[in-house]
Amino acid sequence: MLKGFKEFITKGNVIDLAVAVVIGGAFTAIVNAVVSAIINPLVALFFKADAAGRFGPQLTSIYGEPVTFPLGELISAVISFLAVAIVVYFVFVVPMNKWKERQAAKNPAVEEETLPSEQELLIEIRDALRKHDAH
Repeated sequence: MLKGFKEFITKGNVIDLAVAVVIGGAFTAIVNAVVSAIINPLVALFFKADAAGRFGPQLTSIYGEPVTFPLGELISAVISFLAVAIVVYFVFVVPMNKWKERQAAKNPAVEEETLPSEQELLIEIRDALRKHDAH
């Protein structure tokens, strides 16, 4: 039972998913701070903020009111995603893949017997029927 649990836990998909969730949650505060302290001011250099503090190009609506396309929020979301993905990949996925490679080198997989193809099975059935009919 413990061996099965160990195999389940050491499968890459389970580990990758768990790591992504935990690190993503923990890393969010850092990424948000970087985005608000560095990225948003850089975007603000090129785009005027609206009354709600959103950055992006402003157009006048048909009612005469300014409408802001919040590119700052979009850029922040993209940067946050990329930062989390990079950290998770290089800190957790790459080492886990190397660990799996080492484990595979220590325990080379025994090649499973390949099953016959559908055509081979049909030929065997045909030959068996011919042999049976001949008797």
